[in-house]
Amino acid sequence: MKILTAALWPVAAIVLILVMESGVIPPYQSYSVALAAIYTIVVLSVGLLAGWSGIWSVGHPGFFAIGAYFAAFGSAHGWPVELVFLGALGASAAIGGFLGFAGARFSVLYIALLTLAFSLVSLEIINRWTGVTGGDQGVPVTQLDSALGLGSVGGGSVQAQYVAVGAAGLCLAIAVLAKKTGLRMRLVAAKSHPLVAQSVGIAPEAQSALGFAVSAAFTGGAGVLLGLTTGFVSPDPFSLQLGISLIAACVLGGVGTVVGAVVGGAYLAWSPTFADAVSVPQPVVQGVVLIVALLFLPGGVVPFLGSLAHRLHRRPEAEQPAVAPEPEPASVPVPDSAPLLTLDGVSVRFGGLTALEDAALSVRPGEVLAIIGPNGAGKTTLVNVLSGLVGGGRISGTVSYQGKPLLRTRATARRRLGIGRTFQHAETFAELTVLENVLCTHRLNTTAHRAAARELLNRVGLGGVAGRYPTELPFGLQKRLDLARAVAEEPALLILDEPFGGLDAAERALAARQIEAVRARGAAVVIIDHVLDDLFAVSDRVVAFDFGRPIGEGLPDTVLQDDQVRSSYLGTMNAHTELPPRADDEPAAIDLRGVGHHYGGVAALNGVDLIVRTGTVLGVVGANGAGKSTLGRILHGSLRPSKGTREAGVRASLVPEGRGLFKTLSLKENLEVAAYAYGIKGARLRARLDEVAEWLPPRLRDRLTVPAAGLSGGEQQILAIARALMASPDVLVVDEPALGLAPALVDEVYAKLGRLAHDGITVVLLEQLLSRALGACHEVVVLHDGSVAAKGTPADPEFAALAESAYFGGEHATALGSLEITAVER
Repeated sequence: MKILTAALWPVAAIVLILVMESGVIPPYQSYSVALAAIYTIVVLSVGLLAGWSGIWSVGHPGFFAIGAYFAAFGSAHGWPVELVFLGALGASAAIGGFLGFAGARFSVLYIALLTLAFSLVSLEIINRWTGVTGGDQGVPVTQLDSALGLGSVGGGSVQAQYVAVGAAGLCLAIAVLAKKTGLRMRLVAAKSHPLVAQSVGIAPEAQSALGFAVSAAFTGGAGVLLGLTTGFVSPDPFSLQLGISLIAACVLGGVGTVVGAVVGGAYLAWSPTFADAVSVPQPVVQGVVLIVALLFLPGGVVPFLGSLAHRLHRRPEAEQPAVAPEPEPASVPVPDSAPLLTLDGVSVRFGGLTALEDAALSVRPGEVLAIIGPNGAGKTTLVNVLSGLVGGGRISGTVSYQGKPLLRTRATARRRLGIGRTFQHAETFAELTVLENVLCTHRLNTTAHRAAARELLNRVGLGGVAGRYPTELPFGLQKRLDLARAVAEEPALLILDEPFGGLDAAERALAARQIEAVRARGAAVVIIDHVLDDLFAVSDRVVAFDFGRPIGEGLPDTVLQDDQVRSSYLGTMNAHTELPPRADDEPAAIDLRGVGHHYGGVAALNGVDLIVRTGTVLGVVGANGAGKSTLGRILHGSLRPSKGTREAGVRASLVPEGRGLFKTLSLKENLEVAAYAYGIKGARLRARLDEVAEWLPPRLRDRLTVPAAGLSGGEQQILAIARALMASPDVLVVDEPALGLAPALVDEVYAKLGRLAHDGITVVLLEQLLSRALGACHEVVVLHDGSVAAKGTPADPEFAALAESAYFGGEHATALGSLEITAVER
């Protein structure tokens, strides 16, 4: 089908040439048609580079000029037309590849500035290299003969116009065919997610260089056609204004679309005629057209018409096929087999921060190794070390894979060694279809590759949606796609980052079967996850981490019996926060009924009923991903739940996880920003600043003019709480206040929060450590998988054990319900 679609463009070009030859189109209009064809090639080059690679170039007039002056120089020195084209294509590709590689490590703005500089330098060279370019006077293009005996093309001749139209048809056909190639898929993948692209063997810098080289080569070829069509080359057509006009033409037609390039080429060819007809300067016409397009057709004319046609002729979606379970039986790891992967003394430091310290572990073929630990334990850093995606971290120690050192191997090469990985949030390539997400792992897509990819998608239940885009799928199917892409080449080592996170029970069971199937094929699997019950069900061994160090190892049934492992999740009871007395009949400050929330297809909360009573310090506890932050934002009122109700007659403030301070602003300015957000100004602002400053410890009160970046972690947390107090809230919601703090600073922060409770403020603590919440709260709620698994009071001697059971599995949630509610009421 694609071949037939591509063939339409050369056929259309031939038909247009015959029409031009017949005289139906006047000669002066034939010249404009030829110019439109040449501009179509240039707009196609710029548009596909932007759409596929994400690179916006204003330097293409320079490549356009290279081709035109090659035509002029070749005609003056008797070069054959083939040599002229080869020289223009080669020179343009070499320079374009260099610009693409040099700019790939930086932002889009940097690349745009780099191409702008190239365009300005090109103009300067044209004006000064008069022996070749003729300077402002220009140079003629007389005639180019073919070395292959195909005849000759005269500068400014009708034959040159025909060649330009035919070349445009050929370039459009190539673009149509390229849309299904690995080149386009890998370019889009590198643009969409550079880090994820590296994990599947795609080097973003190389893709940018390749894409830029191809785009520049096509533009250089168009420059040769321009020289032949006009018969004369001068600097005027290659100004910076052309670079801006090319971008405007791309936006008007539709960035990255083939038909849009034709629209853009016609716009560039006939906009001067239209401007003359309405007696308006051409830049004004182009500016108005661009503004109108951006305001009313931001995607371009062609995508707008395409989406309109799609809405008018929408087809019913195909029913998703049932998922067949994997047929392979689970294999048992061979105890005496040599380790596939071994880590010894691995440490990772980011400046002064140690994210991983003296990590040591091994995994054998056919073994599933689980890595557990609380938030910030170093798990993600560990898997990034294995996949080569640490970034700016400094790594020490040794990692051996298949008996060979691994650390010096580039991330893109590790895929070829048989290492695949998934990501926590199902990082798919949104602009590629489901099938293309799997195929992009190959440079060349053969029929065998396509058949294997379709067979894999059928095996994981995605065969019926192979032609759809990931954003059209629910989160569970996106996670399946992430896994399918990771196992597409049957890796020897599969690294899974939270494969169960965000999935419902059925999806988690399916993911477990797929992991068992991978192990059955003899691969080693390393998994990190916070859903411990599902994780332990598929694991052979468990290694626990905390503060970047391994703290325990054992079987899934016994590892949590280790006191150090348990305390890493639950914490230790160092000190109790002194709380004010609380009456059982206090009125409700916030009342949640049947609250649920989802992000796209991901369910974060399910059926939460919760009453926050006035004057209470309420602890909400759960592992990472349990739904604490979502619940906190709903309690605060900044997030509207997907279902259920929130009733509140109080003002609430939120201290977000990570503090969210403006680091370049002073302490005082951080407080003032919060006050302005609540409409507090003038004398009221000064009075509130004085009140909040009195709450701060003296060492912060005396440094109000110091930038927030100069504070320690604990001091920043206290400042974040103070900023929330600027609104004079009735309820203060604090998300992970102890995250990343030393024990002494944790005690100070919690003492400050306890003092707020004595001052009459209702406090909601979102905590990961159960013991800390038990020592600092009147009531504690345990979340597991988005649901309330336990409620109770620390005063109840039975509640600690019940809450601990609910924290780790939630399997006792049903039995716990009546007990905890009774405890609260009692």
